[in-house]
Amino acid sequence: MPPRVVAMGGGHGLSATLQALRHITEAITAVVTVADDGGSSGRLREQFDILPPGDLRMALAALCEDTSWGHQWSAVLQHRFRGHGELGGHALGNLLITALWDLIPDQQVRGLDLVGRLLNTRGRVLPMSLVPLDIEASVLVPDDMGEGAEIIVRGQSRVARHSGKVETVRLTPQAPPACPEALESIKLADFVVLGPGSWFTSVMPHLLVPELLRALRDTPASRILTLNVSLTDDEASGYTVAEHVHAVVNHAPGLTFDHVIADPQVVRTDAERAALEAAVEQLGAALVVTTVAKMGAPGVHDTLRLAAAFRDIMAVTR
Repeated sequence: MPPRVVAMGGGHGLSATLQALRHITEAITAVVTVADDGGSSGRLREQFDILPPGDLRMALAALCEDTSWGHQWSAVLQHRFRGHGELGGHALGNLLITALWDLIPDQQVRGLDLVGRLLNTRGRVLPMSLVPLDIEASVLVPDDMGEGAEIIVRGQSRVARHSGKVETVRLTPQAPPACPEALESIKLADFVVLGPGSWFTSVMPHLLVPELLRALRDTPASRILTLNVSLTDDEASGYTVAEHVHAVVNHAPGLTFDHVIADPQVVRTDAERAALEAAVEQLGAALVVTTVAKMGAPGVHDTLRLAAAFRDIMAVTR
């Protein structure tokens, strides 16, 4: 039997994970963050009072079958209208998901399943919660004295762009209900993969949903944490990969992992390696340092290399 894998995250990071996992199994469930409040997703969320569809759309596109039909529909789903009119900036897939939710109210999961059937996806896409969420972060910014002053930043898009150092993140509402199908998928999984992606707005939010965190603690599945291959975006400002791991420890006390995947280019010195090893030990995990970055594309995971890393871990674990 192919391994049953749950992949958690959002945006381009989750998309990379899903494309890698497709080389290993078709028993994939994507559990996607629902806190986006910018761009097309933010506009649709505000206008129709729905879950932001953008990250869900990207996950569906990543799971399209590897055929001409799948490639064509993936392109259609990702197509973004040009111009400055009402449709300008909207992704067609966002509008398709919104239309299905409008036709079958209060059945978000069924709507996503229908899109999956249309695209003949290799896997299932679920929201992590059935209510739209907001992110609030405590951010440390330098003051006039050169010392740090803590401010509160609200909204996923603002947190993602802010140049200060994110200290902690919270969700509003603080204890949102988890998607029941997502909880069931974690319970039945052989492996759960968290990350990579925007660490505080795509990865960490999953750990802030109490029912999801409880499911992650209780699942018999092996847990894999995939670290980013770059620390150059605004959200990673001032952070090392070791501190990213510490953020998981601090936001999800008692949660352990079995393996942590890191690319050599984010642990270039002995000191960085030692700090990461110490942080990973706090998670109870084994550190796997292997090349998963794409050559000539800073900050991007290579699908085949990441697939090989997952395959090697899964082969040993099973």
